[in-house]
Amino acid sequence: MITEVDRLDDQLRRALEGDAWHGPSVLELLAGLSATQAASHPIAGVHSIWELVLHISSDYDLVLRRLEGNGRRVTAAEDWPACPAPTGENWQKSVQELTLLNKKLRQAVRNFPAERLDDPLVPEPPYTAYTQFIGVTQHNLYHAGQIALLKRALAE
Repeated sequence: MITEVDRLDDQLRRALEGDAWHGPSVLELLAGLSATQAASHPIAGVHSIWELVLHISSDYDLVLRRLEGNGRRVTAAEDWPACPAPTGENWQKSVQELTLLNKKLRQAVRNFPAERLDDPLVPEPPYTAYTQFIGVTQHNLYHAGQIALLKRALAE
């Protein structure tokens, strides 16, 4: 029998790795991008793909902290970290960190007691564990759409 935490794990995996019904996942969209492309701003006033990757990673980190009982609010610098120098090595590290944080959160979700999904992880904000877990998935897909548009703008 598939449990609710199994379903949450599956959605987190699909949003990042692929086989999502909506279209390409985050990693599918990132495939083949160079550091220069990821760091560029093809649309004025819009975050770069690299900035979005770091932002998605910060969201994983936030929920992982909340799972540990740390309710400290995220700072602006943590929410939108500065991009490192646009080298291939730094780009690969950013994508690897995103993948690692996704795996850590998925493991934490699988280990989470299903009977506590309706409980808040921390008092502030009072979102339930379920809302935070599915919210990370929704957040990934929101930014996947932005990444897709940025890739299209890069090709023009």
